Amino acid sequence: MAESPLAAIIDLLRTSPLDMGGDPHTMRLVFDEMMGSHPVPEDVRAVPGELGGIPTVDVTTGGAPSGATLYFHGGGYALGSAAAGVNLAADIARRTGTTVHSVDYRLAPENPFPAAVDDALAAYRGLLDRGIPAEEIAVSGESAGGGLAVALLVVIKEAGLPRPAVAAVLSPWADLTLAGRSHVTKAALDPALTREGLATRAADYLAGTDPRSPLASPLFADLRGLPPLLIQAGSHEVLLDDAVRLAAKAADDDVAVTLRTFPGAPHVFQGFADMLPEGARALDDVGAFVRGRLGRQAV
Repeated sequence: MAESPLAAIIDLLRTSPLDMGGDPHTMRLVFDEMMGSHPVPEDVRAVPGELGGIPTVDVTTGGAPSGATLYFHGGGYALGSAAAGVNLAADIARRTGTTVHSVDYRLAPENPFPAAVDDALAAYRGLLDRGIPAEEIAVSGESAGGGLAVALLVVIKEAGLPRPAVAAVLSPWADLTLAGRSHVTKAALDPALTREGLATRAADYLAGTDPRSPLASPLFADLRGLPPLLIQAGSHEVLLDDAVRLAAKAADDDVAVTLRTFPGAPHVFQGFADMLPEGARALDDVGAFVRGRLGRQAV
C-alpha cells in the first residue's frame, strides 16, 4: 500500500539534516535550503521591501489584494528568513486576499531578545505610518514567529497603538521555559523538534533574560484586550502544549480565541499544504478566520 502524504512528510522531516540545536550559521543554510526547496507558483509576486526601517519580503498572489498581513517566520529566533519562507507566506496571501509582509527580524545569538520584538513593533508602526488602518491588518507567524506575533500584540497594547483586527498563529512557541508536558509526551512522535534543540535556541535568544518575561514567552503575558486569535497545532509536536496553554490563557483573559489541533500532524505542517490535505485545510481555516474579521471596527 502506498505511503500516505502525512507519513511521507514525517519521514522527510525525520531524515532531514536540520538540527535545531546545531551551529546557527551552518543551520541557517540548511533551514533556508529546506524552506526554499519547493518551486514558487507563477502567480506569486515576492519583492523586497521595508517597514519602519525593517526589511521585509512583500508577497501577493493574483488579483488585487485588500488589507495587510504582518508575518513572522519560524526558526527558533536564530534561523530562517523571509525570502526562504515565501511559499508559506504566499499560501497565506492567497487565502486571506491580503498582501503578506514577511518580516526579516534580527536573529539571535547576534541579536538577542528584545531585538526581534523591537523589529516587530517597528514594522507594525511602519504599516500604520503608510496609512493602512489597524482594522485592515492581520498578524500571523509560525513557530517562534508565532510566539513573536503574540508578543507583538502585547507590546502594541502596551504602546497604546490601535490593535490589528485579527491574529493567526501556527504551532506557536509561546513558553521558553519549556514547561509543557508535550516536550515529554510527544518527544518520540515529533520528527522535527527536540526539547534539547529548543533549549539551545532559547538560551541564544534570551541571553540571560528571564524566560518568563512576557514578551519572550507570551504565555505569561496579560493577554486582555488582544484581537480575536486563531491558534493551530499538530498533535505530533513537542510544542502542542504551548498552543493548548496559550489558548487557555487567552480564554482566561477574555480574548476571543479558537484552538484547532490536527491529529497526527507534525510541527508547522501547514508549510506542506501543496502535498498535505491537512495543511491545505488548516490554511483554508486561516483564510476564512482572517477574511471574516478584516475591516471590522475594534470593540
